[in-house]
Amino acid sequence: MDNLKSIAFDAAPIGLVVSRLREIEACNRAFGRMFGYLPEALVGQSLAKLYPSGEEFQRIGEIGLEQMRRSGIYLSERIMRRRNGDLFWCRVRGQSMTPDDPFAHAVWSMADISDTRPIVRLTRRERQVAMLLTEGQTSKEIALLLGISHRTVEAHRASLNHKLDVRNSAECVARLSGIPG
Repeated sequence: MDNLKSIAFDAAPIGLVVSRLREIEACNRAFGRMFGYLPEALVGQSLAKLYPSGEEFQRIGEIGLEQMRRSGIYLSERIMRRRNGDLFWCRVRGQSMTPDDPFAHAVWSMADISDTRPIVRLTRRERQVAMLLTEGQTSKEIALLLGISHRTVEAHRASLNHKLDVRNSAECVARLSGIPG
């Protein structure tokens, strides 16, 4: 049975990764292909290398840790970075195997959803605001989570609307969520 589990893990059509303290312990071929690496080249590496920036790795980690402490599960759609530097939208699902210390040992699934999401040049902060908007957060909630003012969030939302060529917040969220306009 263990061999069958190993085959299923490696052949799964979605990216799978097991992490310890946010370092890759094991990952499958789909995960490696998605990011442009051979799976064995990722083992022992920090997940930080897959984020657009170290700061985003840190900030998303803080948000994810809070979510996992509450429920043991993490759900997000966010922008990640391939080996060649290209950015793409990724659906991330995580399950902690150590509820008292959620990042100590966790299992993650990741799916490239960039074919349904626009990739436009966004600043780091615009990416953070976009991610939180697609999760249904209000401007006030985003400001609190990111430690910035409500007016700054509104400025980033206006910039997102301009870059995505949409007229309002509903269209912005729809476009970011991959809903055809």
